[in-house]
Amino acid sequence: MANDNANTTPRTLGVAGPEVFPLGLGCMGMSFAYGPADADEAAATIHSALDSGVNFLDTADMYGDGANERLVGAAISGRRDDVVLATKFGILVDPDTMRPRGVDGSPDYVRAAVDRSLARLGVDHIDLYYQHRPDPAVPIEDTVGAMAELVTAGKVRHLGLSEASADTIRRAAATARIAVVQTEWSIFSRDIEDTVLPACRELGIGVVPYSPLGRGMLTDGAALRNLSADDFRRTLPWFDAENLTANLEIVRQVHAVADRHGATPAQVALAWLLAKGPDVVPIPGTKRRTYLQDNLGALAVDLTAADRERLSQLRAAGTRYPDMSWTERDTTPLPS
Repeated sequence: MANDNANTTPRTLGVAGPEVFPLGLGCMGMSFAYGPADADEAAATIHSALDSGVNFLDTADMYGDGANERLVGAAISGRRDDVVLATKFGILVDPDTMRPRGVDGSPDYVRAAVDRSLARLGVDHIDLYYQHRPDPAVPIEDTVGAMAELVTAGKVRHLGLSEASADTIRRAAATARIAVVQTEWSIFSRDIEDTVLPACRELGIGVVPYSPLGRGMLTDGAALRNLSADDFRRTLPWFDAENLTANLEIVRQVHAVADRHGATPAQVALAWLLAKGPDVVPIPGTKRRTYLQDNLGALAVDLTAADRERLSQLRAAGTRYPDMSWTERDTTPLPS
């Protein structure tokens, strides 16, 4: 990294979870959802991340219907010991549209999914295995019980949940050790702060914010008005024309803070999250080395208390998904 003042002290995810670099790398966009893919640049970005000390890589079986796991697996071949590797299971994909069509949290699905991910990644274990979304039809105790079997079998080291409700998190943690909860959290997305974050801290569970840059709001700026036809952000309320105008005003205010620190808006947004506590490890996603290095510059940004408070007052226009039932999901209770 260019700045010698960067704080690169490792952070531990959860009471007994993995130790990782303060920023991870979200790999989804390298092969899914954010326009045309460039496999060579994606691999170069992963190598650059590892060379810079970033050891926490995040993927999922649904990203490109397995393509992203294969890409990540190929990129880390020969460097497996340098990586804390996270992937996810559970979201079912329509092969014709590549869009989610449901969730399966059944124990049989858990057991089959992990073997498919191990094969695509080309590894003998996964460091952090998430349920991508809780299945409302399956008690979380059943799903997490099957996940815990994978730890015993040596296929998985640590367990996580993504976009689970506070109640589901508590029930899961009563069944097996949950190291991490991953959920969207950024200056633009704040709902985690109401119930999920307090539950995680009560239980000693680490927090991994995905989309910490507001799905590109803080990197692409005005270019967001001209997204490619296959960019899934076209489906998100934040990017509707009216909401986008309001949200770019938020970006302008983040720019004002960034200018005072000689930083970029993305660096300020990440610094804001990093300041939330040592149990927080954001995973900004990028498929380009240029943005990766810009993100790493956040580790050298020291926001004042006034900066943090000002940024915390900002609120996005529109919801983060058109169907918010995909967030903070509950599962059916066990039969009494």
